[in-house]
Amino acid sequence: MNRFSANLRPAVLALAASCLAIGCGASADSAAGEAGGGVGAGVAQGGAQDFGQFRAILDAGDLPGPETLDDVGFFNEHKLELPPADCGEDICLHGELGVMGNMINGSNCTLVMLGMNTPIDPSTIERPPLNLAIAVDTSGSMQGPSIQFLREGLYRMLDDLGPDDRISIIGFDDTAEVMVEALAGDDPALALAIGSLEANGRTNIYDGLRVAYETVEAHADAGQQNRVILLSDGEATAGIESSTKLVEMSSAYNAEGYSLTTIGMGSEFNPELMRDLAEKGAGAFYFLEDPSAVQEVFEEEVQTFLVPLAQDVSISVQIDPGYTLRAIYGTKQAETWGNVGQIDIPSLQIAHRTSVSDNEGGRRGGGGAMIAEVVPNDPSQVQEAGTVGTITMQWDVPGSDETKTTNVKIASPLTPGDTPDEGHFSFAGVEKSFVMLNIYAGFEMAAVRSSYGDLSGARGVLVPLADQVQTWLNDNPDEDIEDDLSYLRKFIDNLDAQGAEFGPQNPNPPNPWPQD
Repeated sequence: MNRFSANLRPAVLALAASCLAIGCGASADSAAGEAGGGVGAGVAQGGAQDFGQFRAILDAGDLPGPETLDDVGFFNEHKLELPPADCGEDICLHGELGVMGNMINGSNCTLVMLGMNTPIDPSTIERPPLNLAIAVDTSGSMQGPSIQFLREGLYRMLDDLGPDDRISIIGFDDTAEVMVEALAGDDPALALAIGSLEANGRTNIYDGLRVAYETVEAHADAGQQNRVILLSDGEATAGIESSTKLVEMSSAYNAEGYSLTTIGMGSEFNPELMRDLAEKGAGAFYFLEDPSAVQEVFEEEVQTFLVPLAQDVSISVQIDPGYTLRAIYGTKQAETWGNVGQIDIPSLQIAHRTSVSDNEGGRRGGGGAMIAEVVPNDPSQVQEAGTVGTITMQWDVPGSDETKTTNVKIASPLTPGDTPDEGHFSFAGVEKSFVMLNIYAGFEMAAVRSSYGDLSGARGVLVPLADQVQTWLNDNPDEDIEDDLSYLRKFIDNLDAQGAEFGPQNPNPPNPWPQD
């Protein structure tokens, strides 16, 4: 296994952004996450904001299945650093190279971190008024602490509302009921409606979400943020239960400009459905393993500035024949064919997370990353020496007919396949994205192996990975990666508790890339 350098350049820039890493490389995030200096605020694409369900299963002493690990949610829990947003546009595109041996078996991992940030200071922007409908699951499965924490979260949200906001609350169990409609944010009747929420009956998600959209539509205003929040702790058990029909209905309203955020609570719910709804709705998806976190999420959703910086965003990744583009992670809106990757994102907003230590309330979501896999080919196939590829981004400027385009060339001093022992990183934030990707790959490989009973095989992936992550952290303290390591160790402990054979450490750990 290649050793990590103890003298990697410390990052000195702050407020990094949503990023795309092409390949698999290594990282030093810095203590400069709060340094400021006009670097630029992060840019987010929405989607899953955490991998809370995966963590909750490990916390309970169980083994998570691969379906509970979402790449978008996992990457969004990592704040990555980028160069300054000094391109002269409202959105700046960056592409940075990293090359190193991976953390599981040491084979080559080539990484290009693509990131977006903005010179716009979020503190200078006044949030537009809300036209918000909250669809609340009040079925019987919400009885007890869940409905109590939900009420407390909604009460806390009231402190962030103003007289120009318009709030509607829709409760749904067997049927959907509009409890209050388009009340001003400072109307005392909102608190009375929240206090009256009671849990009973089955779960009619379709009607609850449909009525919420209809309510927002009835009061829609171009000068407001027209949004819906759906909170549910269970799969549909009443009304139209088809996930396909539910997504189709929701997508039709999304196309009219009504965004959707989804919040899941409890162990029994459909993560794929909730993620899919949020991603198509240009909103966020949260899973709350701790019901008390609902308070933080509601505050976050009300405070977040969701008026888009860009709309109809198209990102094209063209890789030189000296490498092979194999896959793109961290977004559900990507396709690849040959050496071309295409990512289409409905809108981009300013990200709410400003630093690695910005995790008040225990949640780490709101960073953002997309990652793709690149495999080096024969160096003789390189068409342009010193180039890994080109990234092109095109977007529409909100509120105008203007379309903008920018290009970034990915330069490399290495030939395909070169793997320096100390690694090569053109910017400090690239190295952390490498560690993040390796941890994700390890979680996924272990979850797949344990799902079909190969507990020892899962353990053989995680043990060398945890050792390498600890080695990296010794020289590069980072709160995000430290939290990841704690869950690598919980996964190992849970495997041991369920009978994984210790045996000698596998001298030939599996190669995480390629997986096909």
